[in-house]
Amino acid sequence: MNNHRLMSNNLLLKFLQGFFLLCMRSSLESATTFSSGNESDFLALLDFKSRIVQDPLQIMSSWNNSIHYCNWVGIICNKSNQKVVVLNLEERQLTGTLSPSIGNLTFLTGINLQNNSFHGEIPHEVGNLLHLQDLNLTNNYFGGRIPYNLSHCTELREIRVSYNILIGQIPDQLKSLRKLVFLRLGRNNLTGRIPTWLGNFSALHTVSLALNNFQGSIPNELGHLSNLRMLQLYGNSLSGSIPASLSNASRLQVLDFYGNGLSGTLPENLGSLQNLIRLNFEVNRLGSWKAGDLSFITSLSNCTALKVLGLAQNQFGGEFPSSLANFSTQMKILTLGSNAMHGSIPVEIGNLVNLTLLGLENNHLSGSLPDAMGMLRKLEGLELNGNKFSGLIPSSLGNLTALTSLSMEENEFEGYIPTSLGKCQNLLKLSLNDNKLNGTIPKEVIGLSSLSIYLNMSNNSLTGSLPIEVGKLINLMEFDLSENKLSGELPTSLGSCTSLQHLYLQGNLLEGEIPQSLEHLRGLDDIDLSRNTLSGKLPKFLSKFLAVKHLNLSYNDFEGEIPQEGIFKNATGVSLIGNKKLCGGVQTLHLPTCTDSRPHSSRKFLALKVVMPVICAVIFVICLCCSVVALYKIKRTRKGASKSTFSTDDWKSGVSYSELAKSTNGFSKDNLIGMGSFGSVYKGTLSVDGAIVAVKVLNLEQKGASKSFIDECEALRCIRHRNLLKIISACSSVDHQGNEFKALVFEFMPNGSLDDWVHPINNDQHYESRKLRFIQRLNVAIDVAFALEYLHHHCQPPIVHCDIKPSNVLLDKDMVAHVGDFGLAMFLFEELSNPTKNPTLTVGLKGSIGYIPPEYGMGGQPSTLGDVYSYGILLLEMFIGKRPTNEAFKDCLTICQFAAMSLPEHIMDIVDPFLLSDQEENVDLDRCTLEECLVSVMQIGVSCSITPPNERMPINVVVKKLHAVKNLYDRSKNRNRRETAGRTEHLSLISNHK
Repeated sequence: MNNHRLMSNNLLLKFLQGFFLLCMRSSLESATTFSSGNESDFLALLDFKSRIVQDPLQIMSSWNNSIHYCNWVGIICNKSNQKVVVLNLEERQLTGTLSPSIGNLTFLTGINLQNNSFHGEIPHEVGNLLHLQDLNLTNNYFGGRIPYNLSHCTELREIRVSYNILIGQIPDQLKSLRKLVFLRLGRNNLTGRIPTWLGNFSALHTVSLALNNFQGSIPNELGHLSNLRMLQLYGNSLSGSIPASLSNASRLQVLDFYGNGLSGTLPENLGSLQNLIRLNFEVNRLGSWKAGDLSFITSLSNCTALKVLGLAQNQFGGEFPSSLANFSTQMKILTLGSNAMHGSIPVEIGNLVNLTLLGLENNHLSGSLPDAMGMLRKLEGLELNGNKFSGLIPSSLGNLTALTSLSMEENEFEGYIPTSLGKCQNLLKLSLNDNKLNGTIPKEVIGLSSLSIYLNMSNNSLTGSLPIEVGKLINLMEFDLSENKLSGELPTSLGSCTSLQHLYLQGNLLEGEIPQSLEHLRGLDDIDLSRNTLSGKLPKFLSKFLAVKHLNLSYNDFEGEIPQEGIFKNATGVSLIGNKKLCGGVQTLHLPTCTDSRPHSSRKFLALKVVMPVICAVIFVICLCCSVVALYKIKRTRKGASKSTFSTDDWKSGVSYSELAKSTNGFSKDNLIGMGSFGSVYKGTLSVDGAIVAVKVLNLEQKGASKSFIDECEALRCIRHRNLLKIISACSSVDHQGNEFKALVFEFMPNGSLDDWVHPINNDQHYESRKLRFIQRLNVAIDVAFALEYLHHHCQPPIVHCDIKPSNVLLDKDMVAHVGDFGLAMFLFEELSNPTKNPTLTVGLKGSIGYIPPEYGMGGQPSTLGDVYSYGILLLEMFIGKRPTNEAFKDCLTICQFAAMSLPEHIMDIVDPFLLSDQEENVDLDRCTLEECLVSVMQIGVSCSITPPNERMPINVVVKKLHAVKNLYDRSKNRNRRETAGRTEHLSLISNHK
């Protein structure tokens, strides 16, 4: 019995040991990630990982031995044999080269590396992947030629390598890939001819060869592709006629041949393609400038799904085709501009109720516009310029409330500008110039605050004064009312148009002086006020406009001495002829010397020399008496009074301690919105007028806090600028316990500090919404530069802020930036008699770690170039998304050096990843332009924050260069808007097919 029991126990023990070993083996196999059967896949993936040089999302960190490689991010395996079948790392911000070891993943059916930054050549080893069905390398930097041995991958259904930098021809060896469904090679540098053998790929659904350098004719053989839905050949150098055989590809939905050199006539049988959605032949040489060129349009009325018809910039002649009115209401985009059409627009055009873009510009069209145009309520762009339209502008155009662009210039329109255009409150640009319009400018139209690109009403016969509503054009860049009959004075409200870069008012009857309010238009690049009857002295602020390149004030009635600074130093940039009362200026202007014609001027001057010392002495005595009285009041206040003793004429009367305590609910923690080095900031509501304010309460136990209060009061007492934080009042008093109390009351900034937006906290409820787009960051950067330019160049004496950093930049409800915290600000005094002498300051060095210029640490005196250094750090921080104290910047590596090493080729690798993934912005801005803008911004940041102070970019140059970046951004966005609208249907169709 015992023996049997012993044997049973031994058997049980062996069973348990075996089970344990089996579990261990399974665990070990899982931990080591491979067995003898799939070691090659494991090693291939490791080699792939080794070629990744930048991985900001830390994707490769999951590729380690702790888990089986089939569980790594981006890897899908066959469940039965643990072989890798899909490698999908789309949009992971990876940078590196594609390892040749990819060819060892022999069971791969799909590779997707779309939207990364891979570079180098596509390895020929990809040809070893005999099971590969989908190859997607879109939007990277792959160069070299398309590997010819892709021909071995006979199972390929999709080749997607658009948006790279591939060169050479399409290899003839690829003719073996007869199962291809999608062939996308667009936006590369491919050359040669389109292969005729593509006509043998009967399964082809999409062929996109756009934006390359293909030449020759379009092969007739493409008409054999009975399953073809999309054929994109735009942006090449193709020639010859459009083959009639394309009508045999009966399932075609998209034909896009934009921007080639195609000639001849369009086939009449295109109307048989009844599935057409988009037909684009813009920018070719189609047509013969004769009647009958557009006869094919009648057949297109059979294409009931047609949404886009692009025929602009060709050679089509003949009468405007009335058959267009028979098109389906599905039509959205219709462009016939820059041809040779004549005739009038039929009333039936109103049937196309879903049109978003109607382009008829630069033809020979005539007659009046039908009121039925007002039925096209979805129109966003209406281009009628460069024709011979006449009659009144229909008031029905006011129904087109979706319009963003209205171009009616260079016609023969007459009568008044309809006030109904004021309903078009989405307009970005409006051009009515070069017509026969008369009457006054409607305030409803000139007050359209949406206008931001340009407003042009020049070369008409408009009368009356410029309405004060012009001040609502706060976003407008170009304003042209030249060559009219406008009269009266320039309204002071024009000074509110702070985005203006071009101002043209020449050739009118304007009179009076140039208003002082125009000093706020510091972004002006080109100013023409010539041929008016303006008078008075030339405003000195014109010499402070650093961006201006051309200033024409000729043929007016200005008088007095001409400034010798700024644009007035450049005789080729300024025109003053025809002003007979002007004198002085630089010698190259060749104007008479100014003389003092007043009688006994020399005696008056001598009298002043005697009187002035007496006046100064009296003023000194008065000030001394006032100081004694003020000290006496302060002493009485400290004995129990709680009334403020600090106020200025520009601020509200002093606010009491009681009022501030009440407004902040007793300085409650719930109202605490920030803490600084010298105190805390609370949100409050003043009982007097209900104003929401920010109350900065000084911690007087902190060393230097009292002096900070005085310095900040002094700095803020005499400065005003739209990009500086506005102070409302100050309080220097005692609290209810008799303790000294000092506080400053500022305008409340509802969007907090820039620091909150550049470095949002992950668990903050606003985290997702606090991601600044590129243009928002750029606008903030310009705002801060404007503020510093004002402090450095337009304050007397100049002011050095000494603490520029994101937490000291506050954002209002419109995301306009305001520089605050002047507790460390210092007045800068330069010895005018000795320009070479180093500037000196009223007090010593202050600042924040990471933003302090290196020369300060070596005993250097604070200066405007020190502020420039801090600004450069802030600029780099905004676009890189890392603080200058980030652990990435160690071992003597600064954020400036980090950016400099990446310029210009690798700048996209270091910027805030959100800037590259912002889909909303990328719709309007292509990656190349975004990269160009980012490179320019980073170069400015580096130039500001380099170590030698005298090599830093002055802040006035910074302002100019940042405006150049914004101009580039705006031009690209506006240029792409039309293309984007046209491509929308492409993208939608691609998405559906996927």
